[in-house]
Amino acid sequence: MQPGIFFYIVGASGVGKDTLISGALHRLSGTERYTQVRRVITRPAGPGEDHEPATAENFALQLADGRFLHHWQAHGLDYGIPADVLDDLSKGCNVIANGSRAALKHLVGKVHPIVVVEITAPRDNLRRRLMERGRETEAEIDARLTREVEAYPESVEVIRVSNDSTVEAGVDKLVRALEHRADGLALRRLPIHSGRYNRAFLPADSRLANALTIGDSVVELIGGDNTLRAEVTLMESGWQLCPEEIGVSVETFHRMRISEGARVVIQRAPAPASQTLIRKKMRGDVLDAKEYACIFEDVLRNAYSDREIAPFLLRVIENCAGEELISIARARARIMPRIEWPSPIIVDKHSLGGIPGNRLTLVVVPIVAAHGMLMPKTSSRAITSAAGTADVMEAASKIDLTRDDVMRVVEETGGCIAWNGRLNHSALDDIVNALTLPLGLDTNRWSVASIMSKKWSAGSTHVVIDMPYGAGAKVKDLQAALELGNLFESVGAGLGLNVQPIITESSVLVGQGIGPALELRDVLAVLSQDGSIAESLREKALLFAGTIIAFDPSIGTYEVGRARAEALLASGAALAKFEEIVDAQGRVAFSRPGACTFDVRAEITGTVHAMNMRQLTSVARAAGAPADKSGGIDVAIRVGDTVHSGEPLYTIHASCAANLNQAVTASSDTGIHIKPVKPI
Repeated sequence: MQPGIFFYIVGASGVGKDTLISGALHRLSGTERYTQVRRVITRPAGPGEDHEPATAENFALQLADGRFLHHWQAHGLDYGIPADVLDDLSKGCNVIANGSRAALKHLVGKVHPIVVVEITAPRDNLRRRLMERGRETEAEIDARLTREVEAYPESVEVIRVSNDSTVEAGVDKLVRALEHRADGLALRRLPIHSGRYNRAFLPADSRLANALTIGDSVVELIGGDNTLRAEVTLMESGWQLCPEEIGVSVETFHRMRISEGARVVIQRAPAPASQTLIRKKMRGDVLDAKEYACIFEDVLRNAYSDREIAPFLLRVIENCAGEELISIARARARIMPRIEWPSPIIVDKHSLGGIPGNRLTLVVVPIVAAHGMLMPKTSSRAITSAAGTADVMEAASKIDLTRDDVMRVVEETGGCIAWNGRLNHSALDDIVNALTLPLGLDTNRWSVASIMSKKWSAGSTHVVIDMPYGAGAKVKDLQAALELGNLFESVGAGLGLNVQPIITESSVLVGQGIGPALELRDVLAVLSQDGSIAESLREKALLFAGTIIAFDPSIGTYEVGRARAEALLASGAALAKFEEIVDAQGRVAFSRPGACTFDVRAEITGTVHAMNMRQLTSVARAAGAPADKSGGIDVAIRVGDTVHSGEPLYTIHASCAANLNQAVTASSDTGIHIKPVKPI
């Protein structure tokens, strides 16, 4: 069992130690965690402290018999603390003793842990209280108040409590000080990663284990000036942690911003303020932007565990529409500061994703920036695909940019292609994705609010949305794409944004490569005017670049914007701008396709009828993409091509034999549907 703490209360005569100790113990009596030392004093019984009176002779006999843990003399009296307090401490009980600062040095080393609580009071208050007590003359009181005291031993922890107001206020302060220290544990950084979640770990033999792990296990960790909410888990006794320690994950330790070994107080977390709003939504009521912002702020500060917030988020995803969707977007915009730019028009684009090789952004941003418009593009990493825009850009440059980095890069070059993980409230989307992806739930409406709020926070005013539809895409058919496009426009307008959806059919592969390095190769081919590959990527990129450039009042129409985009591409200005952006963000050695290769070949002769985008993505991911930038597949054919038995359909690239073998196994279903040639 973890021993109790020996609280040694000191303070000048007249500070009110006895009164505060008595009041504090009365308050704490129900906890059964504290006991007061009944001192032995060579003073008759009487008003004031409840002590054990003793004659000088009896005191000396007890001292000789070893019955005192600690003793001292003061003002002609002998004081003794009985040795049996060690029994209370060994049982985990916290002991409170009225002591002497001058005698403290003789106690150090006899008991552990010991915490000195110094009661202080303003000098005028002390003088008045001593005068009212009537035990000393004015001269004796003045001498007492001006007497110098010894410094505390360096090894002793000292807590100060000021008794400068009412008795009730003084008792409150003392109780808080005792409880704060009694609940404190030494912080330990454990080699456990918890990502965005705060995780704490208690050994099973901790005195706080039962109190904090019954029912709701969300607690508050209080250390220094910082308070974090965390989920607490029990660990077996004797493994990693001592009873007086609390362990935290690597990420939680960094967020605490205090040193290892520092004292941390743990208490059950109070219910978040937004809990009543969640109940309101669960009843079927409609929430406004302010109410959603309150909930989202609590979610982002980890006030809820995933199991607590999951039912609410699922209800929102399934039921949000119309004005409430705009409220969600406005709420998300409220909790993320907007970047202000020195231009009335700030442009951006977003793709709904799900289509491999659709890497328009790395071509569009340099073209638009070369034209002279500001385009601060923030993008996500892949979730289920073989590469997100951020993954492909990371094959060429640093993408983990801060808000200041983004502003610097855009001011220097006119554009950027950064990861959005450090720049906005994507943690909300991480939770939603973790809940909905395994269930295959439709999150398109939630995505509209998420995307539009992120564009607003990036400072955008005009946004183009790439909306592919069809098999393998997030939007299944043209009608759904049209409805979602209208939703983008209305939610965007609710945030003051000019939004233009562009709907495209997704059965045709846009690029040739699938995977970060291969998709970067396609981008460089388009920017370098290498017409041998990725022609469809070039055409789609010019469609979007021309649409965006047309937002420029001096351009006005798509036709003029498209011509301007083609000219910037042909002149090499777009390629030069891409290299400039890469340098500004932080150039890295460009990733290259993996050297381990395997050709997946046609088994029959015929016409390529269709491509299963999901299956092609699965093969590319098996090859290591997107974590391994060099993994992926290089598609050699297009829908409508005629292929002969034994001809390559695509080449798998991997960085090691293990990944290559996994991808080869996955390619047993090639993902390429070939319609056989009818015999003549």
